[in-house]
Amino acid sequence: MADLTILDLVTNKTLSARVAAALWAAIDAGLSFVVTAVPRFAGKSTLMNAVLGLLPPDIPVHRLDGSREQMLQLKREASGGYVVVAEIGQAPVPGYIWGEPVRELFETLAVGYSLATALHAPDVTGAFDVLYRENGVSDEAALRVNLVLHLLRFGEDPDSFWRRVAEVSEIDGVSGGRPNARVLFRWREPDDAFEDVEVPRLLKVDQAELEGRARAISERVRSGRTDAAAISELIRGNSP
Repeated sequence: MADLTILDLVTNKTLSARVAAALWAAIDAGLSFVVTAVPRFAGKSTLMNAVLGLLPPDIPVHRLDGSREQMLQLKREASGGYVVVAEIGQAPVPGYIWGEPVRELFETLAVGYSLATALHAPDVTGAFDVLYRENGVSDEAALRVNLVLHLLRFGEDPDSFWRRVAEVSEIDGVSGGRPNARVLFRWREPDDAFEDVEVPRLLKVDQAELEGRARAISERVRSGRTDAAAISELIRGNSP
C-alpha cells in the first residue's frame, strides 16, 4: 500500500468517498489523528500519508526524526502545521518514538501543531492505553488527539492483502486514560459497506459540504484519475 492517494484508497474500497470527504474536512480543520491497526502490513503509514496528501500546499508538514533537538526547535518556532510521527512504538525503526519523547511530543503540540501518527492497537480504547498507561501522556495532553482511524487487514500473504477502515472515531474527552469516543463511520463486513453512525462535531463544514466533497471524490474515482495531480485539482476545487 505504498504511495497511494486517498482516491486510490476509495478505488480499492479501503474507505468510502463519504469517509474520505470527512477526513478531507478534518485535515482542513487541522484535527489531529492517529491511525491504529494490529497486524503488520495493515497500511497505517499509507493511510496516514494519503490523508496528509489532502493538505493545501501552504500548510507545513514536519516529519519528526524522534530527536529532542527537533522538538525543541519546533517549540521555539511554533510555526503550525502538522507534526508527523512515523509510529508511536518501541521498535528500533527510524522515526519511531516511545516513553519520554512521546510526552515531549504532546508538549510540542501545545504550541499550535496538529498531529498525524500511527500506533499498534486493536481499537480506540487500546490507542489511549498506549498513550496514557504505556507512555505517561496525561488526559489533558491526550485530548489533543481528535480522531482515531482503525484499520483491518485481510488476506493470507502480501500479494492478497486487502484493507478496510473499520471505524473512524471522534474524541470528546479523556478521563483516566479512557476516551469518550463517538464512532462517526463504521465498516460492515457482511455487505462490505460503510455506514454513517454519528454526525461529526469537530469539522468546520456542514453535511451539505461533506456531501459535495464526497461527490467530487466519487467523480474523480469514476474518471480513473487518482494520482497526485487529481488530488491537487480536488483541493483547488477544479471541476473533474
